[in-house]
Amino acid sequence: MSFTNLQKQRRTTYVLGKKVTQTPEEIFDIVKSAVKNSPTAFNNQTVRVIVLIGDLHDKLWQLTANRLKLEASDEDAYNNTLAKINRSFKAGYGTILFFTDTSVVKSFEENIPLYAENFYDWSEQGHGIAEYATWLALTEAGLGASLQHYNPLIDESVVENFDVPSSWRLRAQMPFGTIESSADDKTFVADDDRFKLLKS
Repeated sequence: MSFTNLQKQRRTTYVLGKKVTQTPEEIFDIVKSAVKNSPTAFNNQTVRVIVLIGDLHDKLWQLTANRLKLEASDEDAYNNTLAKINRSFKAGYGTILFFTDTSVVKSFEENIPLYAENFYDWSEQGHGIAEYATWLALTEAGLGASLQHYNPLIDESVVENFDVPSSWRLRAQMPFGTIESSADDKTFVADDDRFKLLKS
């Protein structure tokens, strides 16, 4: 599949399943390769990843549901949130947790002071690239995914339950699995509002 077609095929999948044919190790290798080969500023490689599969994947989304219950305005609101979590995230096969190693960011800030104020922003750019590369790799493997951001609400629970080093800061969660329902058609902003070609 060409890169362009792979981009078009990648979509946010909100109805996931567990009927994955790859082994956990094969998926882990897909994720590792995608992140390792993604560029970062000064090659500082600040992105860290934990892949949760099976009961640990389920545990993450139960912890998330428990935390969100504290934020819900009423029982109906919480029940709607819980249904979304169970259908769209927990129903999947696994979840990829993306972190920034803040100790690496701090080290570069200290050792290259001329660019110190940029290294955190650059680490976020590195995340965007790594997350997108991972999403494309999962797409190529025939899997669906979405990108979620329940941090910082779940940061403490994640650290306590998944052996997370103290310098790792949670940035995103990517539940994945089999595609159980096709995504809606994607709409686009008009090209003239987004792009300019300047040439001499």
